[in-house]
Amino acid sequence: MTVIHPSAVVETDSIGSGVSVAEFAVLRQGVLLGEGVTIHPNVVVEAGVEIGPGTEVLPGSHLGRAPRAVGSISRTPSFQTKLTIGAGCAIGTNSVIYYDVEIGEETLIGDGASIRELSRIGARTVIGRDVTLDRDVTVGDDTRVMDKAHLTGGMKVGDEVFIAATVVTTNDNSFGREGAGNGALQGPIVDSGAMIGGGASLLPGVVIGRDAIVASGAVVTKDVEPGTTVVGVPARPVS
Repeated sequence: MTVIHPSAVVETDSIGSGVSVAEFAVLRQGVLLGEGVTIHPNVVVEAGVEIGPGTEVLPGSHLGRAPRAVGSISRTPSFQTKLTIGAGCAIGTNSVIYYDVEIGEETLIGDGASIRELSRIGARTVIGRDVTLDRDVTVGDDTRVMDKAHLTGGMKVGDEVFIAATVVTTNDNSFGREGAGNGALQGPIVDSGAMIGGGASLLPGVVIGRDAIVASGAVVTKDVEPGTTVVGVPARPVS
């Protein structure tokens, strides 16, 4: 049985059976909700958002935010007005997911997470509390990105990767002085099975090889070979 609270604003008729829409939620025209979706209070779901069966969206989340450029932004946002969230996901309180994002099934998005346009997240993955994914980030299946980590624009993360809390990644050695519109930005690549320790920093363009380990607090300035453990500032292989 579908239950929609009288205070909710529901402009769509594409609602599956067993859906629950709570107080003061807003569902714009063109939203598609699968069977058994739960929308908690004060959630805003914009047009063009598709939410798979059994997914739960916790209070205060905004799904389908449009990127906006102001005078200080050198790149004009490009995106499609669609957002796809797979079946069995959990979207945390006050999370913000922009348009042109795809999220695989049974993935957890933690409270306060921000996921920018063009990002792609696999299945059974965890994006922790207050994690930020900048524009055009790819995260594979069965990966864990823990609380307050920042994945910079253009970053690629493989399957079964572990990224610990407060990891920082960067994509621009010029500190923004050359502008973002010149195409020179290059985020790190973290291959499948790699593990990044808490508070580590990955500099622009570095490649962390398959099953490699980056120790907590390390600053990675060069590529890390597959299966290698690196420590220190700058990070060096353990002998």
